[in-house]
Amino acid sequence: MPSPDPIEAVSQRLDNFVGSQTRSSDEMGDEAGRFVEVAADALRGGKRLRARFCLTGWRAVVEAGGRPAASDPDGIVAAAASLEIFHAAALVHDDIIDNSDTRRGRPATHRALEAVHRESGWHGDAAAFGRSGAILLGDLLVAWSDDLLEEGLTTRPTAAAASARAEYARMRRDVTIGQFLDIAEESAFVRQPDEHHAERALRVASFKSARYSIQQPLLIGAALGEADEEQRDALSAFGHPVGMAFQLRDDVLGVFGDAAVTGKPSGDDLREGKRTVLVAYAREGLSAGSRRVFDELIGDPTLDDEQIASLQQTIVETGALDRVEQLITDYARTADRALSGARLGNAAVGELRDLARAATTRSA
Repeated sequence: MPSPDPIEAVSQRLDNFVGSQTRSSDEMGDEAGRFVEVAADALRGGKRLRARFCLTGWRAVVEAGGRPAASDPDGIVAAAASLEIFHAAALVHDDIIDNSDTRRGRPATHRALEAVHRESGWHGDAAAFGRSGAILLGDLLVAWSDDLLEEGLTTRPTAAAASARAEYARMRRDVTIGQFLDIAEESAFVRQPDEHHAERALRVASFKSARYSIQQPLLIGAALGEADEEQRDALSAFGHPVGMAFQLRDDVLGVFGDAAVTGKPSGDDLREGKRTVLVAYAREGLSAGSRRVFDELIGDPTLDDEQIASLQQTIVETGALDRVEQLITDYARTADRALSGARLGNAAVGELRDLARAATTRSA
């Protein structure tokens, strides 16, 4: 491994990178310094899931080839850390779109910048300033992610660097389009035939989350390890179903999660009108009249705790929760089978299976 604790190494690499960015912003004035400070805050916390899968995908390939896993630790750690910055950028933009007030138990970035505006006594609409600033901050984080990735690629062979760069570029495109598909689904929902809602929700889950959360970090790590086509295919076949199960678990937590654990209010996805597979399955189990009432409530930001509890009960009673739990189990089994017989390092394969379990059985 790059260090006895690779995730500690990733966190340290992030701290060093952010420190250099903070120092470079000193000459830009106090406002720029506050902006960079809020950007640094957006990187705090989290499970470092994408970095973990990137590092383990790299290890799986390197160990299978009999090469020492400690080769080029700095470059691999930098690339893995860059994915955490990209993830933070996606969350910043996602919170603006969803109008979420909190993230990981703290104010969402647009709310933090709104507070900066108020505390500074600046002129104008603080909320509008917060949203505008957060859009730019998310863009800054994407640029930081690019910068740190390129730092990591400088020590890799030309072909491996080009392959990793192509996977990263695809990840950026997929998640951006997936985010648009998500908001398009919410807008076009009532005009779509009912029988296609689950299918469309699964498409959103694939592009918005499954690929960039699990599959593409694995493939970036594999590219850095100079994987061959067989190894790449095995990791891809493992990564996508794990990513799907990961997103479906996120959907369940968005409706039933404990706010003290998730850092977001219970039932928040219902207030935001998320048209997830869970919601699609619930609608399939309702009569036409009950479905109309259900649809009227989903997406109402003023839903109180009693209404949230009623919607949660409906989702359970229609069998939607059980169906999603079964789908998560099925995806996890498919992923596990993809690793059987794969020409990958045994220790890394064991770790991939542990990571898959953690990603799909989590409570936050």
